[in-house]
Amino acid sequence: MRKTIIIAALLGITNIINAQNPKYIAAMERNVATLDTTRDGAILQNLANTFERIGSAEKTEWLPQYYAAYCYINMTYTTKGSTIDTYCDKAETFLKKADSINPNNSEIYTLKAQASSARISVSPMTRGQKYGTMAAEIREQAKKFDPANPRPYYLEGTGYFYTPPMFGGGKDKAKASFEKALTMFETFKPASSIAPRWGKNSTEYFLKQCESK
Repeated sequence: MRKTIIIAALLGITNIINAQNPKYIAAMERNVATLDTTRDGAILQNLANTFERIGSAEKTEWLPQYYAAYCYINMTYTTKGSTIDTYCDKAETFLKKADSINPNNSEIYTLKAQASSARISVSPMTRGQKYGTMAAEIREQAKKFDPANPRPYYLEGTGYFYTPPMFGGGKDKAKASFEKALTMFETFKPASSIAPRWGKNSTEYFLKQCESK
């Protein structure tokens, strides 16, 4: 019992030290701010490299690994073909590291689902069923890990949006998911200044697309 208390106390001290590391927080805030304002491939690559370096220095922090993965996933949207798989492979490597640091995390699973969805665009006809199903299953896990997280519902909306009605998608189904996500974004509060907060603007954009004739 005493040994358990000592270990818990040491872990608590470690968490406090990390939380109060001003250099780490400042570096993350600066790079997350840049990430929030760009979709340029070269800038995303530089940011991914920076987050990777931060993660190498801060081995107990999951967010640098998460944001490195997020950069690579966003890079898939400005390319095509096998390069998409290359970026998804890199993203999944970082997500595996993040998951080992912070298991069963809704934000991490949201990106895992997004990476699976990104792979569909390499060949929608041959990959849609496999990776679409995979993304949906992971997305449901993300919902369970944090029912208040709006991002899995945003991804659900994009999945329906890009899936033809004959295959179970369409704007009507997408609209319902985007509306739910937007409602959740209105009350969602990031856990810290460097915690994930992306998705609201994109949700609003897609909702308008769903409402347009």
